Amino acid sequence: MVKKTVPSKDSELFRLSIGKVDPVKKDKVSLKKEERPKPFPKSQAIDMEDHLISTSETDIEKVSLEDIMSFLAPGLQKNILKKLRQGYFDLNAEIDLHGLNSAEAKRQLLNFLHGCVEDGFRCVLIVHGKGYRSPDNHPILKNNLNLWLRQHKDVQAFCSAPPKHGGTGALFALLQLSDKYDSQGDTEY
Repeated sequence: MVKKTVPSKDSELFRLSIGKVDPVKKDKVSLKKEERPKPFPKSQAIDMEDHLISTSETDIEKVSLEDIMSFLAPGLQKNILKKLRQGYFDLNAEIDLHGLNSAEAKRQLLNFLHGCVEDGFRCVLIVHGKGYRSPDNHPILKNNLNLWLRQHKDVQAFCSAPPKHGGTGALFALLQLSDKYDSQGDTEY
């Protein structure tokens, strides 16, 4: 192998740029077994269908285009529904489902509601459309939402929204607080 000659200017510039160098005294490497990180369990995929409580479809009346929907979970005071209609609760989130097919709308709705409950959202706006293109003036998505929201364990109440928020083509839903938000703000004096 031929040794390459480096001009002294280049050699001096190299030494200035790397700075002080300590010679290696040991050229042997000790092989230590590295500690591997401890395993942690994978988060289980959440089955959104578990949030729905089974109920028979026969006890819910079908709604048409301009029908107003409302629901109040058993055990809640009637004034909660009145407050929901009047906009007493601040809107925390909204989702627009109109134009989707039933399967996609259900998937997006369940994911949306799960995320809202996890984030501590209390009141949400769900836009479903009026269903003008539905056969026989029976909007499919509006009727499905009427059933799905009644079945959802975290929905305490819902009602059709006022005209400025979509009227009978949208609704307000009042959600149950997640356990992690339940005790916040409950201080006794």
